[in-house]
Amino acid sequence: MGPPGAGKGTQASKLARARKLTKLSTGDMLRDHVARGTELGKEAKAIMDAGELVSDDIIVGMVRSAIEGRDTEGVRVLLDGFPRTPGQADALEELLQAFDASLSAAVLLEVNEDELVSRLLQRAQEQGRSDDNEDTIRTRMRVYKEQTQPLIDYYQGRGKLRKVDGLGSVEDVFARITEVLS
Repeated sequence: MGPPGAGKGTQASKLARARKLTKLSTGDMLRDHVARGTELGKEAKAIMDAGELVSDDIIVGMVRSAIEGRDTEGVRVLLDGFPRTPGQADALEELLQAFDASLSAAVLLEVNEDELVSRLLQRAQEQGRSDDNEDTIRTRMRVYKEQTQPLIDYYQGRGKLRKVDGLGSVEDVFARITEVLS
């Protein structure tokens, strides 16, 4: 986990490949629904365009559906973008218990806000992401701080949180993640 632009998706993909994990990305799921114009996608797009977090009910339902639709025997899953709130974390715990599974760690990528804004504006230019303009970025940072700090506290209190400096090259950050997960 980490703020928008911290490199979560990049690092999650790299870690999933390196450790042969199944990656489930709520961001990818949401963008897929938006691209297909589903009802969920339309609702989610309006929320994301305003820089707000999509509701726990919508996200938990998507994750539950993605997990329940797979053969999970012996599968190790990397969750990218989920959970984002203590409510989602509680729902994840219930879902994992249903599959006789557990969470091994929650990785937090830490990056200062100026760097994040710079990264997101660059990404907006490169990828044409409508949810990445400067006003929306600032709103997303505020929402992240308000809504995600309780999740950080949640995992810190359970001894599951692993903090990683998210500045530097992709390879340097990946090496730090690998180290804290060893």
